[in-house]
Amino acid sequence: METPENEIFRDSISTITEEGKRAWVYPKKPSGRYYDKRKLVSYGLLAFLLASPFLKIGGNQFLMFNVLERRFNIFGFPFWPQDFHLFVISMIIGVVFITLFTVAFGRIFCGWICPQTIFMEMVFRRIEYWIEGDRNKQRKLARQKWDAEKIRKKGLKLLIFLIISFLIANVFLAYLIGGDRLLEYIAEGPFSHMGTLIPLVIFTAVFYFVFAWFREQVCVIACPYGRLQGVLLDTKSVVVAYDYKRGEGTNGRKKFRKNEDRQALGHGDCIDCLQCVHVCPTGIDIRNGTQLECVNCTACIDECDHIMENINLPKGLIRYASEENIKNNVKFRLTARMKGYIAVLTILIGILTGMLFLRNEVEANVLRLPGQLYEHKEDNIISNVFTYKLVNKTTGDIEDVTLKLMSHKGTLKLVATSNDFTVPKQGIAEGTLFIEINNSALTGDRNKIKIGVFAGDKLIETCTANFLGPRSYK
Repeated sequence: METPENEIFRDSISTITEEGKRAWVYPKKPSGRYYDKRKLVSYGLLAFLLASPFLKIGGNQFLMFNVLERRFNIFGFPFWPQDFHLFVISMIIGVVFITLFTVAFGRIFCGWICPQTIFMEMVFRRIEYWIEGDRNKQRKLARQKWDAEKIRKKGLKLLIFLIISFLIANVFLAYLIGGDRLLEYIAEGPFSHMGTLIPLVIFTAVFYFVFAWFREQVCVIACPYGRLQGVLLDTKSVVVAYDYKRGEGTNGRKKFRKNEDRQALGHGDCIDCLQCVHVCPTGIDIRNGTQLECVNCTACIDECDHIMENINLPKGLIRYASEENIKNNVKFRLTARMKGYIAVLTILIGILTGMLFLRNEVEANVLRLPGQLYEHKEDNIISNVFTYKLVNKTTGDIEDVTLKLMSHKGTLKLVATSNDFTVPKQGIAEGTLFIEINNSALTGDRNKIKIGVFAGDKLIETCTANFLGPRSYK
């Protein structure tokens, strides 16, 4: 089936030529009310991103994703391997929230919040404007032969890009291994920790490649979230949109001429100046409609508003709007699908909140030693051997810890340690113990027993285990 003529542009992407080569994008430097707001949001998020691995709440790193040790901190809440279900629910909540936001407001996350866009447009691109100049100067420099000026500008730019990539790699590493550990490694010298230095170099190379060469291709080709637009967006989603009814009129676009009555001639308000195309960081023409490459960065809105002001026409030819709003002048409203996502999100947040409140700061596990049966001792005493593991999720040591048998009358003895011990902060205490119970207190070959974990005289956790005894034939 052939593509309609007005949809031909969808057969290719803006950053690839017809010959399959890279079409380098040189966007015009944006300016305007939305760009000013984006700068405030971006620099706030950059400060948050750079500071989070070094901020602490209650002694816990604000954000940490230590995959190797399976320890995660989210907003100061520590998640251990035993809390993996909580971490999964948190991630599902994040996915549902982004899905809801996309259904309602399109790819606004990409333009305003995504770290790739923020670093590219608010850090690396601004350095590029500072060194090489605006769009036309960059294009001229690209065509220029490799003389002293070009070598100096390109070399300075790429050197700064490399330094910033190295700094980003360090912050990224701090999220993985912890801010304190990273600062400790820096103080001890990089060559003392080659196992960390090599990943750091790899991260630096990846970030440098992304921001110095791959750039907007990440959003267009690599990012799976952009591909979800076709599934999640509908005619009611609010996106950066061109008002084709107003822009095209009845006789289409036409270049601006002074003192011309465009309305009488049937021409739309779009004067075909191409400024919205020149300012786009992914090189698309927003007038073609919603496209995969559009990251909703609002640069085209600001640029079009400037042009409309200059020719004394109303602003908003390109604006945040839905297809339904442009076509039928219908205002934004919650759809059944959005309400469904909101309901699911509310339920998940409620479940997570309840689980966080019910979660204990100490987790105890007592399990029978694999392969071991019971031992029948004198005076009709039955003995079982168990292993125990105590996880301290707090930022302080728990001292004078004792284990006591609570469900039956009997004795509990720890092996190779005293009956009271310390569980280190954010650490684990484990070992072996014997439990002895008189056979008369048992009800069969498998008995459920309850063990209490005490810190001094305070009960801080309980757990259960199976105690084996002789089979009863009564």
